[in-house]
Amino acid sequence: MATAIDICALTLAELAGKLARKELSSTEATRAALQQTAAIEPRIHAFLRVDEAGALSAAAAADARLQKGHPLSPLDGVPLALKDIFVTKGVETTAGSRILQGFVPPFDGTAVAKLKEAGAVLTGKLSMDEFAMGSSNENTPFEMVRNPWDVTRVPGGSSGGSAAAVAAREVFGTLGTDTGGSIRQPASLCGIAGLKPTYGRVSRYGVVAFASSLDQVGPMARTTEDCALLLQAIAGHDPLDSTSADLPAPDYRAASQRGVKGLRLGVPREYFVEGMDPEVEKSVRAGIDRLKALGAEIHDVSLPHTGYAVATYYIVATAEASSNLARYDGVRFGYRTREARGLKELYLRSRAEGFGTEVKRRIMLGTYVLSAGYYDAYYLKAQKVRTLIRGDFDKAFEKVDAIVGPTSPVPAFKLGEKVDDPLQMYLADIFTISCNLAGLPGLSVPCGFTGGGLPIGLQVLGKPFDEETLLAVGGALERDLGTHQKSPVI
Repeated sequence: MATAIDICALTLAELAGKLARKELSSTEATRAALQQTAAIEPRIHAFLRVDEAGALSAAAAADARLQKGHPLSPLDGVPLALKDIFVTKGVETTAGSRILQGFVPPFDGTAVAKLKEAGAVLTGKLSMDEFAMGSSNENTPFEMVRNPWDVTRVPGGSSGGSAAAVAAREVFGTLGTDTGGSIRQPASLCGIAGLKPTYGRVSRYGVVAFASSLDQVGPMARTTEDCALLLQAIAGHDPLDSTSADLPAPDYRAASQRGVKGLRLGVPREYFVEGMDPEVEKSVRAGIDRLKALGAEIHDVSLPHTGYAVATYYIVATAEASSNLARYDGVRFGYRTREARGLKELYLRSRAEGFGTEVKRRIMLGTYVLSAGYYDAYYLKAQKVRTLIRGDFDKAFEKVDAIVGPTSPVPAFKLGEKVDDPLQMYLADIFTISCNLAGLPGLSVPCGFTGGGLPIGLQVLGKPFDEETLLAVGGALERDLGTHQKSPVI
């Protein structure tokens, strides 16, 4: 009989195969995941809450279907978990903030509903930077998540809990959200695969909003193939989301097995900059060399407005955040102060006590750039630069099929190392932000390790709605390097 450790060592695709062949039951896999979670959580803190009863009930239902030979999908019976930004019926959803403590949604967001329709077993909700605002998972009123490869270091953010849970083998896959790199950056720092689909590929209905023109839902898992299986389940048009694209979802799993022979891959000179960790540069360049050896053509390209991306992002994102977070007023749901003596004081105290420091910082920045006299100077100009950034990509994609480079300029840094320097923290997303501003798909896959054993990620950026090419590149590199087969010793 397989042990819990043996089961948790499987990839999502491997587990799905064993469930389909009845070599394992969903209940066995779910109990193994819950057992691993109980053993690991005191050191990792990836979960905000575990729904053991709900998970075992879903696993039993999956087993009944599997025994009859009628699985709902390849995900039927597979234990997964959700970033706490996804509205989940009957399960407290806080977006990592005290201002939403106690909020139990009466419905499922579309991505959650699609996973349930696919038969997935949801074991709980995962920690995150408050309202997805952060690059390290340190912006939280709860216990900070630790990187499974080194518990003195950050897992990245804002989907740090999602990345850490996969890396620590607590679940076989997770969903995260990516506003400026919040799937890809923690995936890089935790040594897993993370995919940000094209804006509009996956419905945002039922996702607590940070910046509505930038947010996108995506999968995080051990391998590119696993991400493909998850994306297959959640992609597609949703009439409940006006930004959802009415396009069919191709066979993503087949794409992940396709290989890179004949693909033209561009390497932007602006993505190898002064200040990048030399081990990161060495590993990423080695990964690019391997892709060339596998049959890809490598070309130099330029994305000349990259240097403006961070400033542009933090104007657009904070402006949208200040608007989206205005709804948290202590009146309708979530946290309400107990000491207010009038409506205005109720608003002020509830928001002051409920929001954390980073959220307050971004609300103030956003309110400032949208205010009279500053709108044209900041917000309108940022939107114009955003158009120029998208134009850079359009021009590059006339010559190449995808763009490759580093995901993060540094490996996982120490807890507390950058928390007092917001600008340095913001620069951690320098290579991921442009993708969101342009609405493009992006994938991070492991490509090596530092001398100290910390993971390094390689990023692949693609044309709109061409996730297939990204999965082909990521899958080929994983199979060649085998980095996904390594796991942290916790």
